[in-house]
Amino acid sequence: MASIELVSGDITTQKVDAIVNAANSGLLGGGGVDGAIHRAAGRDLYEECLRLPEGPYGRCPTGECVVTGAGRLPCKKVIHTVGPVYGSRENDAALLGNCYRNSLLAAGALGFESIAFPNISTGVYNYPKDEAARVAISAVRETLPQTPSIKRVLFVCFGSENYSIYEKLMGGNALDI
Repeated sequence: MASIELVSGDITTQKVDAIVNAANSGLLGGGGVDGAIHRAAGRDLYEECLRLPEGPYGRCPTGECVVTGAGRLPCKKVIHTVGPVYGSRENDAALLGNCYRNSLLAAGALGFESIAFPNISTGVYNYPKDEAARVAISAVRETLPQTPSIKRVLFVCFGSENYSIYEKLMGGNALDI
């Protein structure tokens, strides 16, 4: 059995196997969660991301993920995923769901037991927070059975607004799957 837990706080301090970075396609840091993760991880993360090959959509296309080391973070790996800029495509919800699905599948392929997600695309990418939370919870619930090694999924909310939205949708601060 796996649990989905709601946490209020800083994703860079979570003691899990992998944290997910809500990155931009260049994977070289930025604002919000992306900047916080890069600052906390240190120069090694930046340099590893810089060595990743760049394709026509950057180092990581929207909805996909890339796994790197974690630098100084307390986790084993960082899973970078690029969420959609809200309203820029007709399939925003599918792309956002893919961020969660692909990140979980990557963590499962590594045999990880725990993963922490931020609220992907709800900052500068302007995805409505309630809609994004519904997509996130649904994608995780649907994908968890395909990742038997994962026993613990955290949704880490940096603000009380996101926390309240998730808490309402989850019917509390934890779900057993």
